[in-house]
Amino acid sequence: MPGRGVLIAGASGALGAALAQELARQGWHVGLGYRSSSERVGELAAQLRADGHDVWLAQADLSDPSQARRIVEESPVELGGVVYAAGPHIRLGYVSTLSAEEFSDAIDSDLKACFNFFTAALPAMRASGGGPMLAVSTMAATRYATRDALSAIPKAGVEMLARAISVEEGRFNIRCNVVSAGPIDGEGVWDWFIQQGYFDEQSLEVARRGVPLGRFGSSADIAHAGAFLMSDEASWISGQVLGVDGGFTAT
Repeated sequence: MPGRGVLIAGASGALGAALAQELARQGWHVGLGYRSSSERVGELAAQLRADGHDVWLAQADLSDPSQARRIVEESPVELGGVVYAAGPHIRLGYVSTLSAEEFSDAIDSDLKACFNFFTAALPAMRASGGGPMLAVSTMAATRYATRDALSAIPKAGVEMLARAISVEEGRFNIRCNVVSAGPIDGEGVWDWFIQQGYFDEQSLEVARRGVPLGRFGSSADIAHAGAFLMSDEASWISGQVLGVDGGFTAT
């Protein structure tokens, strides 16, 4: 795939940024997709360019299908891969306490956003001869965590969307996979949960002991797995969900 472009939705987040760095090292031209965090994605772009990598920026609200189509059509290089690593910060709450508006917003800003992005990319992927598509999901879609419905339900849909694309688009040499991320230590959404008071050090230690490998992961753990699924070494892997969670969902 060297020399071809990969467009990453959610590149301003910890996991999206780590995937951008890893894929750039693989030789991809990297498009950094973001919705509103222009400062963070600008810093990432500057870092990648300083390391000699070709990058471009793509701002869009992917809940709007027209914006998803626009950033695909504006790709300055042939698009040979896409990554959906986006997702909103959500409120933890029991299903009985969630409003219809909250649930609808979670579906729009995650599942529908992924659908808009992936379906917008399919014509370009077909035209370029196919290639890999990747989505980042959560372990809660496999082993549900109490109060995590606003994350787990949309991501479960993302996983099924990836399977559907793998089945229907394989004839165009398009493969689609998912990395299901476990708890990440001090980065991204888990750090935000701590700031919001959902977890404290004691509850985090209990959760950490529940991971068979005895530790939380890092964004690099997710990025290495995702970069493998995007590489030629994984050219016969499609429609799969790879759990990267220290064995948590196996218990």
